[in-house]
Amino acid sequence: MSTRNFSGVIGELVQGQWQDPRTGEKRTVPIENIVIADTLDGAEAELIKRAHPGNSLAVVCDERTRAVLGERIFRALQPLGSVTEFVWQNPRITPEGIAELAQGTRDAEALIAIGSGTISDSVKYGTFLDGREYSVFATSPMNAYTTPTASVSLNGFKQSLTCHSAKGVFFDLGVVSKCPKRLIAAAFADVVCRTTSQVDWLASHLLFGTAYDETAYTLLAYDEEAMIASAEKIVSGDFEALAMLTRIAALMGLATSFTGTTHVGSMAEHMISHYIDMFAGKNHPHTSHGEQVGVATLTMSRLQNQILLADQPPVFEPTNIPVDDLRARFGLTAVEMITQTERKALDRRKADVLNEKLQAEWPRITERLRAVMLPHNTLYEAMKKAGCQLTGADLGLDPEFYRDAVRYSRFIRDRFSFLDVAGDSGQLEAFALSCD
Repeated sequence: MSTRNFSGVIGELVQGQWQDPRTGEKRTVPIENIVIADTLDGAEAELIKRAHPGNSLAVVCDERTRAVLGERIFRALQPLGSVTEFVWQNPRITPEGIAELAQGTRDAEALIAIGSGTISDSVKYGTFLDGREYSVFATSPMNAYTTPTASVSLNGFKQSLTCHSAKGVFFDLGVVSKCPKRLIAAAFADVVCRTTSQVDWLASHLLFGTAYDETAYTLLAYDEEAMIASAEKIVSGDFEALAMLTRIAALMGLATSFTGTTHVGSMAEHMISHYIDMFAGKNHPHTSHGEQVGVATLTMSRLQNQILLADQPPVFEPTNIPVDDLRARFGLTAVEMITQTERKALDRRKADVLNEKLQAEWPRITERLRAVMLPHNTLYEAMKKAGCQLTGADLGLDPEFYRDAVRYSRFIRDRFSFLDVAGDSGQLEAFALSCD
């Protein structure tokens, strides 16, 4: 293995030695080993032997990730004994797909996932269901590898389900650096959503007293400013910059370990992305999760800046759930959308209490939120330099469809966000019309 290990603070977390500067408490994570290095060529067998001693193994990949890394891993693990390969022709995170994965790897005690959000999430969810362990070798710098959640499609409704963590997560930067620049840009877009998700989550806490935890944000702050300043270098092949992005992506994925929730990095921007996946149908442009989240992050950043830089607070009215409209547009899926929205809906009393609170405390609330909010122009310029898509049109979406995503995605989850602030204060329709 290379002598250059870029794991940084992640190593302290794995060992249970990282001390939260706010509380003095030592924190750890459920993943036993996370390695970010120049190369892992020649170290694969030792890493997996340590993670899964004595287990029979199945290397899981698709045709693309097999060519990129899977074949190398399969060969490298041969000295460990019972090792099979499952090249999945049609990976998908659905009940049918998970059953296919289980059948194809039925003789293995532990699975080794090779890259890809679909492969990684499928192995994560599948092994959780059948009680097996898994590890993963990354092929891009995305954050899904280290999170204990998986995005699963159940009855057409995309859900983020908590399952379990990998035993080991391994980033070979020599491999990661060769992934398409589009995927590196998507990974950058997926982690800068920290700013919008934190503003959403903190706002919910300040307005309604819901749970909130800053541990993950403390960790992300080690690298975020430098990462944003290095946006152009990240996609130009600079190893130090790429390592920084990979580290912050891994930390973003680990955030759920501290909170038991994905709120840290998944709020309104993710709802918009889920809306695209759920309802674009045959017109889906086949853009990745990170690309969609990046565009949605810019949308939410503009909305949050618009509201939080105003001199006067928004004035809330009771939540209007357009039941008939939702049923006409979304069919059976509307039932779950209505249920989700009812959990966070404001009635007259709640709206009045909230308005009184905002009138009395608006300067204090906005000061807290502005402190964690990036200026929209800063975010926009960084994403532009990183080669990210910036608008729904850049994703290949019809402008009216993207406006609908902004209008209706607030109904997908019960998480209160600035889409709800805008919706319940009569600002969302005008804002949606300004999106493309």
